[in-house]
Amino acid sequence: MMFGSKKNTVLTFLLCSWCIQMSYAGPPFLTDDPEPVSFKHWEFYVSSVNTLHSNNWTGTSPHLEVNYGLISNVQVHLLLPINYSYTLHQKADIGYGNTEFGVKYRFISETENRPQIGIFPIIQIPTLKNPEFSNGKTQLFLPVWAQKSWGKFTSYGGLGYNINPGINNKDWILTGWEIQYDFSPMIMLGGELYNRSADSNASKSVTGCNIGGSINFTEKFHFIFSLGHSLINDKYLSSYFGLLWTI
Repeated sequence: MMFGSKKNTVLTFLLCSWCIQMSYAGPPFLTDDPEPVSFKHWEFYVSSVNTLHSNNWTGTSPHLEVNYGLISNVQVHLLLPINYSYTLHQKADIGYGNTEFGVKYRFISETENRPQIGIFPIIQIPTLKNPEFSNGKTQLFLPVWAQKSWGKFTSYGGLGYNINPGINNKDWILTGWEIQYDFSPMIMLGGELYNRSADSNASKSVTGCNIGGSINFTEKFHFIFSLGHSLINDKYLSSYFGLLWTI
């Protein structure tokens, strides 16, 4: 174990959980969109999510995410994280905790006057016994997302309810909205504002923002990134860096 006290171990778990929960969203943002991967197509991500909270770094280094268009308007999702935590002047801890599986279903398609709307339930399953990165309880995230595009401009957002079992834990709600613009076929930039309600009896709701985008080296190979900061009730920096391969 990295820490010498129960308090620090709990803090490590909470921070790592926050990093992993960031990957619920549409990379590189927390906020997701309702658009699934096209039928019989794949997305492969190799990414790292990071959070700096006081003198503690937590995140994934890396995590592998795979999405597949199972049928029209339905995508299946799998995420396998290698988690880490590092506190200044102490050794780093690295390990595997939960496996993430989900299904995205778009039940309303976008038209000229109507947004597309979908759901994306995600379950986090305790896979290896590792108290630094998992409390051994299954978590379930139940979001609804909507999106509308106008030429090169796109905006999406929604909210999700997370069932968060465990001693002193609380179910929490994530709300977020993102806007983005395609400056060229190669570059997209955007930003989001989000809020997450308290996830434990000892915590408060958190509001934050992220700015990021994508660089499309080819039609199939992309670099995606975001940088963020808390705004209310906490102080942390966050980042997402990843490579995306689409087939």
